[in-house]
Amino acid sequence: MIQYIKRKDLDILKYDVCIENSIQSRIYGFSWYLDIVADNWDVMVLDDYKAVMPIPWKSKYGLKYISQPYFCQQLGVFSKEKFTKEIQEEIIKKIPKKFVKVSLNFNSDNFLTSNMKPLKNYILILNNTYDTLFKAFSKGRKHAVKVGQKNQLLLNKTTISELIDMKKEFYAHGNFPIIVLEKLTNYVLENNKGFILGVFKDGSLIGGGLFLKSKNRITYLFSSFNMDGRKLQAASFLISNIVKKYENSNAILDFEGGNLPNIGSFFKSFSSKDEGYSHLNYINIISLFKKS
Repeated sequence: MIQYIKRKDLDILKYDVCIENSIQSRIYGFSWYLDIVADNWDVMVLDDYKAVMPIPWKSKYGLKYISQPYFCQQLGVFSKEKFTKEIQEEIIKKIPKKFVKVSLNFNSDNFLTSNMKPLKNYILILNNTYDTLFKAFSKGRKHAVKVGQKNQLLLNKTTISELIDMKKEFYAHGNFPIIVLEKLTNYVLENNKGFILGVFKDGSLIGGGLFLKSKNRITYLFSSFNMDGRKLQAASFLISNIVKKYENSNAILDFEGGNLPNIGSFFKSFSSKDEGYSHLNYINIISLFKKS
């Protein structure tokens, strides 16, 4: 049986246990995460929380629509056991018709169906020594890492506020919900769900990143670098140090990106692989006409 359960009626313990123990487990699916990043969210539930599919939604002009939240790359179906494409499609069919539009990313362990668009996300499995992993980097990426080392860059603690300020100053596409990122970072740091690292040159911050940790997945969620940081290859230096820290661990470094060509080629140069996920997008015409 598939049910649509509102957030307020959810058995949070059973829900989070399902996310934690699911084959597709992602940090984005936990209740605490969605409480921070989503305006509203409910859940499609299969049987007694055998599988769940979070439904993040918004409302505008009296119309409700499903929309992927910021800082939340992959959702979709999370299940304790393997399921079929037919079950996934059945869960999707049961999404309430009150939503005039559905725009939702499914995770890389879900099925890609005919009505979905494939998307790219790069990951690097850290199942070898740093030296072996480094040898697989592209020639240009090896050089970039060595530029950072030659310039004696250092890693140290920084704050999300400093990285946000840097993003606003040095990036043209710096449009994102700052308050949401600050709330998320505070929770992550207070509950040991991740960490922030800054890259410094001669005591000055030139960039850094926020990383999430869930099970064996380390997600590169947010970063920013100033002009010196770009010149001195601070991003390559930062990522190579994460690779070094988690070498021989079977941890997955999730770059959380790859659809933009420049960003995709950068992540790919670390000898990462494309862990494709998918995007479901459709308009519920009947619901739209009912509201109009």
